[in-house]
Parts: sequence; C-alpha cells; structure tokens
Amino acid sequence: MELLFATGNQGKLGEAQEMLESLGHTVRQVEFSHRELRSDSLEEIARDSAEAAWLACGQPVFVEDSGLFIDSLNGFPGTFSAWVLEKIGTDGILRLMGDRDNRRAVFRTCIAFHDGKGVHTFSGECRGRISREQRGGGGFGYDPVFVPEGHEQTFAESITLKNKLSHRYKTLLDFSRYLQGK
Repeated sequence: MELLFATGNQGKLGEAQEMLESLGHTVRQVEFSHRELRSDSLEEIARDSAEAAWLACGQPVFVEDSGLFIDSLNGFPGTFSAWVLEKIGTDGILRLMGDRDNRRAVFRTCIAFHDGKGVHTFSGECRGRISREQRGGGGFGYDPVFVPEGHEQTFAESITLKNKLSHRYKTLLDFSRYLQGK
C-alpha cells in the first residue's frame, strides 16, 4: 500500500520509510503549508494537521507529532519540542537541566491518519532520562541527550537501540497493524 506522509522532517521520513517499507508499504513524502495548532495535546495537534493534509492533497495521508516531556522542567519542552530545539538546541536543554538529579523524561508520539472518512490516531512513548552531556553522532533532534530506560547509551549512540525502542517505532508499529487489518 502506498502511504502519503505529510512531513518536512527528513529524519522522521527516513524512520517511517525504513519501518513501514519493511512491512510492504511504500511511503511517499508530501509537503504542505499549514500553520500548526498550538496545544498541550499531541493528539489534538496531529488530528488538526491530518485534517489540513487531507484537504491539501485529497488522498489518505498521515502526519506525526512528537514531543520530549522532561519531568523536572514540568513537561517542557513538550509539544513545543521542535521550536525549542531550533531556538536553544540540545545544549540549551542541558543548560536548563543544570545539575538536577531528576533527569526523567519521556518521548511521546502521535500519528494521525486521515483515510477520507475520518481521522484515526495512534500513540506511543519511550521513557528514559536526559544525559549530562551530548553523546553519539547518529539520529537527529534530541537523540544525543536521550537515554532510554534500562540502557546507558543515548539514541544517537545506538540507532539500532532507537529503532527497537523509540516512541516513533512503537507508534508506527501500531499504525502498520491497523493498516494490515484494513
């Protein structure tokens, strides 16, 4: 099945293609201009974006929205993760964390798929912690500072680990199960 993925993020596109194409789907990027809804809810943002993507391309399409929620920063940057990464980067997050002992964090993702009849959502998360320094050269975004629960390497240090445990992987897996049932 050919799937349209409305994203401008090449890292997300690559992960979706690798995972979904291994299950027999073809993933094609579609770009569209849309002013993203501001909300504390990933699902609300993804649903709104899926509606806009459907209107723009008139074909079944999915979108994905993710956020990094850090406990000791009261869930910041949360749904503003992409904007915060652009403004202060991972160095800025490490500065905000300082010497805090509580470094717990969770990555969350929501995929919204508009099939022409309505929007279907799929969510996943990966718990972990923020490292004390950037480590690794792989991945993108917050991967150099996120260590998944039960492990010592950041996602950027082990893409294999990321591909097995990430919030996006779990959500894409649920999405692919839904597609197989259609």
